[in-house]
Amino acid sequence: MRRLQFFTLMVLTLAFVFELSSPSFAQKDKIRKSLNSRVTQTLGLDTDITFEFSRPGVKGRKVWGELVPFGMNPGNKYSKDKPYPWRAGANENSTIEFNKPVLIEGHQLPEGKYGIHMIPSKKAWTIIFSKKNSEWGSFSYDKKEDALRITVIPENAPHQEWLTYGFDNLDGKSALAFLHWEKLKIPFNVKVAE
Repeated sequence: MRRLQFFTLMVLTLAFVFELSSPSFAQKDKIRKSLNSRVTQTLGLDTDITFEFSRPGVKGRKVWGELVPFGMNPGNKYSKDKPYPWRAGANENSTIEFNKPVLIEGHQLPEGKYGIHMIPSKKAWTIIFSKKNSEWGSFSYDKKEDALRITVIPENAPHQEWLTYGFDNLDGKSALAFLHWEKLKIPFNVKVAE
């Protein structure tokens, strides 16, 4: 009887070990609810603009004013009770990178990689380009790290289930960059610095 119990225990242990090491089990740990994405646009001859972001879905939720509150997020344990802006995506904060200096809404911004944070409201949004670009979310956002802040007007748009960034109105040396999610687009002008 003891031998049968030992044999049964060994078989169960081996089955458990094989299940842990199987590709299907390992894949479960690697799937994010908000998948990573990247989009790049070249302006002029060689000015590259690259957004990196995670794409949450609407999933039947009310996004603006609820899931993403208007104004600064209230502080919580992750932000050490300090209010913070929205991370403009999911997971890590979204980033934008320029390999050359650009003009954003007419304001000079040096080449580099910036964390994008946003302060939504019903009428006008603040877009923040932060020198800090590798944070989880916006919990540790610090205004002293701002490279640039601009104010833009959101636009009504067709429903977009998965958050995305992109470019419209391309004319060779400029573009209208945007975040599009649910039924809003948050646009801002980007131009090659000459």
